[in-house]
Amino acid sequence: MGTKGVFRLSDVELDESIGRSTPDVEHERAVAIFDLVEENSFEPVGHSGGPYKLKLSLVDMRLVFAVTTESGDQVVTHILSLTPFRRIVKDYFMICESYYDAIRSSSPGQIEAIDMGRRGIHNDGSQTLMDRLEGKIKVDFPTARRLFTLICVLHWRG
Repeated sequence: MGTKGVFRLSDVELDESIGRSTPDVEHERAVAIFDLVEENSFEPVGHSGGPYKLKLSLVDMRLVFAVTTESGDQVVTHILSLTPFRRIVKDYFMICESYYDAIRSSSPGQIEAIDMGRRGIHNDGSQTLMDRLEGKIKVDFPTARRLFTLICVLHWRG
């Protein structure tokens, strides 16, 4: 098995305390988890290889990354402050609301413009996540994008 198969997530779980949400949010969560498991690059620094399971949760306003091997052996737990994400997530929520409203009532040009802004904010959040994980867990940009979507879903729990 090459390194691509070894340094990857085979399973992603959101903490059981996260309740159900709107159909739009549930769809985003399901797509992000599916896409993340299908294709990702996930390498806990200093570990010999997985594949890995990731459980994401929120504890005292901190994001907890609990990483185990497929067989359940503890690899590492990283706890990240959510402070650097607050403004980005707030902006992302606002533009997503506009986007979902636009899908129902706006022209294709207006929807595309809002979607470009949404993607830009999402990219900012993804880069912030990569920066926060630096030296702890190495991820590529597409993996960071999918993880950022899940971080947003944790905030959307209501």
